[in-house]
Amino acid sequence: MRRISAWLLVALYLALPWVPVGGYPAVFLDIAERRFHLFGYTLAFQDVWLLFFGITGLGFSLFFITSLLGRVWCGWACPQTVFLDHVFRRVERWIEGDAVARRQLDAAPWTPGKVIKRTVKQMTFVLLAALITHLFLAYFVSIPKLWLMMHEAPDTHWSAFLFIAFATGVLYFNFAWFREQLCLIICPYGRLQSVLLDDHSLVIGYDARRGEPRGKAGTPDVGACIDCSRCVQVCPTGIDIRQGLQIECIACAACVDACDEVMDKLKRPRGLVRYDSNAGFMGGRTRWLRPRIWLYLGLLAVGCAVATFAFSTVRSASLGVTRLQGAPYFVDPQSVRNQFLVRLVNKRETPVAFTVTAFLPGEKSEHDKHGDDEAHGEHAARLLVTGFEAPLVVGPLGEEVRPLIVRVPRSNYEGGFKFIIKARPADGAYELVREVEFSGPDEKLLHEDKR
Repeated sequence: MRRISAWLLVALYLALPWVPVGGYPAVFLDIAERRFHLFGYTLAFQDVWLLFFGITGLGFSLFFITSLLGRVWCGWACPQTVFLDHVFRRVERWIEGDAVARRQLDAAPWTPGKVIKRTVKQMTFVLLAALITHLFLAYFVSIPKLWLMMHEAPDTHWSAFLFIAFATGVLYFNFAWFREQLCLIICPYGRLQSVLLDDHSLVIGYDARRGEPRGKAGTPDVGACIDCSRCVQVCPTGIDIRQGLQIECIACAACVDACDEVMDKLKRPRGLVRYDSNAGFMGGRTRWLRPRIWLYLGLLAVGCAVATFAFSTVRSASLGVTRLQGAPYFVDPQSVRNQFLVRLVNKRETPVAFTVTAFLPGEKSEHDKHGDDEAHGEHAARLLVTGFEAPLVVGPLGEEVRPLIVRVPRSNYEGGFKFIIKARPADGAYELVREVEFSGPDEKLLHEDKR
């Protein structure tokens, strides 16, 4: 089961940059164009704040899964474990043999056969590391662009070339030599499990009640464990699971398989080393639903509700309004003037024409009722807007930045106030609204200066 899940994860990693969804790869983090395409859903750079929900959701999900199922992430889904155990180690066994054969090869003198095996293995590791790195880069530049970059000189795309060279070297070093030391020394997750696990979390353990005292098969008055040390020999981190749960355990279940094989040969029941909770190993009953599980479920439910609402507010365009650099306002004999920059981003594959208007909050219902431009008509004397007299057409996946000048006649000026800028596409499918502050001098000072 673990092998099947690992191959599915590897296949998913390899396939996502190739599978088109909505005209783009299923996962395409287009940093150059500041677009993020996720399974047909396009986010602009302005929507990056939504990643907060994804990151926190992954965090709480990991807390919940760890409290319930122990370190199943490390043993079954962590990229380090998946690629190491199910790709690089399989290549190693295919070239050099099983653990016994590899130890014999380590102790053997350097013959031509040994040199060939070691060279083939290391070159294969380099190629695999380069393949993983290139596929990772494809998530950010797409497969066609990656293929084009690979056919051009390295100095044409020197930053991508340096990234590939560095990342390939790091992966090769990790999978060829560093290996489980990454889990033991660098990864902090093993140290976090001490506060995430309790006596009812699912872990891999040794049934001491059944296995002790240890002794050879056939010896009277001994437990089921024959002290063959197979569980220690197959452990990638070198621990003895019979000494209890340790932070080095990555829940790979290799010790479970090794012990079950021995039990099968001895015609004894499996499960001396198995998945269970500490309460189960002590002869008690595992309580799956307990306070911390309910707490994590509640936090996940709240997070999902907030995330659903946040994603529902995302539109196929975005509107940004910033004040122009310099003085916050300007006063001339006729009016008080503010200057802004309006940025419209179109996330669609087709051009969109936007009508941009500005109005006072109390005038919104009037605009929606009659469909008139708030910058004209009976309110023109109160708020004068220039810069968007005609609809603004924004190209596919493009953006436009235009100045917006808002004036208030001095005779009507009563101090700073807030007004609204609204952008509406031609089809009227949605509205983008921003509330903006109009700055100006104190009303009394302005009228005294006028006199």
